[in-house]
Amino acid sequence: MTTKRENILATIRTKLVDTAGVGTRIFRTRVDPIARAESPAIIIQPIRDVCVQTTSLPKLDWTMTVRITVIERADIPDQAADDTVESLHSKIMSDLTLGGYAHDVVPVRTEFEFIEADKPSGLISCEYEIRYRTDVDDLTQ
Repeated sequence: MTTKRENILATIRTKLVDTAGVGTRIFRTRVDPIARAESPAIIIQPIRDVCVQTTSLPKLDWTMTVRITVIERADIPDQAADDTVESLHSKIMSDLTLGGYAHDVVPVRTEFEFIEADKPSGLISCEYEIRYRTDVDDLTQ
């Protein structure tokens, strides 16, 4: 069986297909550089998953931080990526349960990084907190 965490990440990837400007160039935890022909692109990465047991029920409440990074090459990368960022945000926030695996999605921050190259590059990272619950002894339930 697959953990709820993995189901959430897979659902995010599926939701982002056909994001403006990106199409299917959506990668999960990619460590290889994005080639010029592959940009713009999106990379989905889990950053942390924090757990608390707040009730006497045999349940664990999780808050997973997910970073969705848009990689864009343009003279003004953040401006060129704006439609992509707006599209991905709308897709993520359209179902706050992410197909029933979560009980809330909260936008946290957007960070910008610019890299000098043969053509200016930008990384626009949007972080979301995904809140979900599992059984104490079973991460799939």
